[in-house]
Amino acid sequence: MCSAKVAVFPFFRRLYQLSKAGRLCVPAMNVNDSITKQKFDNLYCCRESILDGLKRSTDVMFGGKQVVVCGYGEVGKGCSAALKAMGSVVYVTEVDPICALQACMDGFRLVKLNEVIRQVDLVITCTGNKNVVAREYLDRMKNGCIVCNMGHSNTEIDVVSLRTPELTWEKVRSQVDHVIWPDGKRIILLAEGRLLNLSCSTVPTFVLSITATTQALALIELYNAPEGRYKQDVYLLPKKMDEFVASLHLPTFDAHLTELTDEQGKYLGLSKTGPFKPNYYRRTRRPGSDLCLWGNYSPALTGNTTTMMSD
Repeated sequence: MCSAKVAVFPFFRRLYQLSKAGRLCVPAMNVNDSITKQKFDNLYCCRESILDGLKRSTDVMFGGKQVVVCGYGEVGKGCSAALKAMGSVVYVTEVDPICALQACMDGFRLVKLNEVIRQVDLVITCTGNKNVVAREYLDRMKNGCIVCNMGHSNTEIDVVSLRTPELTWEKVRSQVDHVIWPDGKRIILLAEGRLLNLSCSTVPTFVLSITATTQALALIELYNAPEGRYKQDVYLLPKKMDEFVASLHLPTFDAHLTELTDEQGKYLGLSKTGPFKPNYYRRTRRPGSDLCLWGNYSPALTGNTTTMMSD
């Protein structure tokens, strides 16, 4: 018997593909692109866990280190900000011009990976793509370069290409391997290319609470929805629900929301209790991609007002 599904990255990509092919048998909610998930799990959590994971695994000192962050989505933004604050020289690579412009406006040097690969001390992948750091880049890294992944599963770094007879693997400690070339050069590979923040760090319970609340409310919404509201497609979390998740966590900070007056609500055309943004408004990247960020995503551009499909 088919049932509703809640999808998080990277599984929602497959659901979009199934939906596009007409093979999705149940309604599904993409919570990965909810604002609360993107901002807190991806931006704010990774801004802290990147430093925690690197310190626990390598004891590296960040000041003065040259770092390249591949991808300037929410994860890349958090990693870049944290390392810049610690005194690192941070370069950013990006394929999307909007995210690229954001990186420039945030004070980061936008480069191609091959321009800096020989000089950087640390390479961090945050794209959600595959083979971002291919063997050709690994061969050109300098001795002692640290390589890690904050993005997606274990596909971003081409680890398979390193398991060849001419290269020697030396386990230094849990989740830390030296990969040694015939000339003696070695790189420091963390968690064998898997997610650093899940392998070498911890996720704060506050962030877990936000993510779990989002997923639970999405399931409740799908379960309680009247028949016909959700078809066999992939949906984004309703904006009202996203705002509710955020409001539940405000008391942690003893925070007090300002309320609209009746006159202000009428002027803006909003309910005093929200939602405060239309469903098509995105504070984060476009659905279905970890490579870029759109501010306003208008359904008028796609003719789709209920779902937002990946490219």
